[in-house]
Amino acid sequence: MVKTTLNNNLHKAHRAKKDEFYTQLVDIEKELKHYKEQFRNKVVYCNCDDPFESNFFKYFASNFNALGLKQLIATSYKPSPIANTQLSLFGDDKTLAKPKGRPKVTANKFIINEVSDLDGDGAFDLRDIAQQLKANKNNEWTPLKYDGDFRSEESVELLKQADIVVTNPPFSLFREYVAQLVEYNKKFLILGDQNAITYKETFKLIKEDKLWLGYDNGGTKWFQVPMDYDIPTETRKKIVNGVKYFSMGRVVWFTNLDTVKRQQEITLYKKYSKNEYPEYDNYEAINVNKVSDIPMDYKDAMGVPVTFLDKYNPSQFQIISSNDIRKNNNVPFKEHGLIKDKDGAIKGKPVYVRIVIKNKKPQK
Repeated sequence: MVKTTLNNNLHKAHRAKKDEFYTQLVDIEKELKHYKEQFRNKVVYCNCDDPFESNFFKYFASNFNALGLKQLIATSYKPSPIANTQLSLFGDDKTLAKPKGRPKVTANKFIINEVSDLDGDGAFDLRDIAQQLKANKNNEWTPLKYDGDFRSEESVELLKQADIVVTNPPFSLFREYVAQLVEYNKKFLILGDQNAITYKETFKLIKEDKLWLGYDNGGTKWFQVPMDYDIPTETRKKIVNGVKYFSMGRVVWFTNLDTVKRQQEITLYKKYSKNEYPEYDNYEAINVNKVSDIPMDYKDAMGVPVTFLDKYNPSQFQIISSNDIRKNNNVPFKEHGLIKDKDGAIKGKPVYVRIVIKNKKPQK
């Protein structure tokens, strides 16, 4: 029931043009710390991020020199539903005047080429960015001609200039968003709903080893949402200092950047037994309910939970298509590659979505 309500809310948010969930800085820092060397001398593009509100922009602007970035680009939608409520780029210091004419109803573009300690306090922070933007010195801040949608001509031209895209894209447009990144052959690190794993387009990329999960997956993450965003479950919302937050428990990082994590093998302890690992009605594969229960000595097809991807090592396991292990190819089925719904039953009882794998290194 909660899952259905959440999905409905996401669709409503998209229709109402409020499909913007702002990521907290602590979650960004927790993930980005694993990729620091990969950002050196790179152009980073945050293409779903109003620089005035986005903690992605705040992270990269504040760490521009530490990461050794070549350039930082950020663009926003028109208008942001959370305008000037999360990150005040120019701070609350009344001695630092805000630039005149800040576009309030247009999409914005920021391009940062250089950062330095302009206010003389011995450190670089967003105040320094503010002064540089006011003087337009080596950096650019201009309104966009169109609405800032990542599919617009302006945004695509900026995308072509980027090396790595990092953001929290609208979940309702996840398929289209990833397709664009793949089309332009971009490296990326983005947030998405765990359910996106089951999209046929996403699963195809995972199976082809063109997309995988990052580090900080699962658990509860809190996102800022518009004050009028409907959250029926009390335990999943909170208001702090007049700002509304919505908790989500199945948000994961999707990336094609190298990770140390995906080179680590899963330690297996259990051995196969026919009674403990039943076979599916329609597939020549055994069912495994937990990743920790994967048998060390089984060499044929196994159906494992989607949480397996958080520990997936392509040198240890192979992801295969469920279409190749069907018992009866005359039975109609949807082209996908996962074991799911009633088609993935055991003795007539459906199981949750399963990814089909084979162990490349079975032990005796």
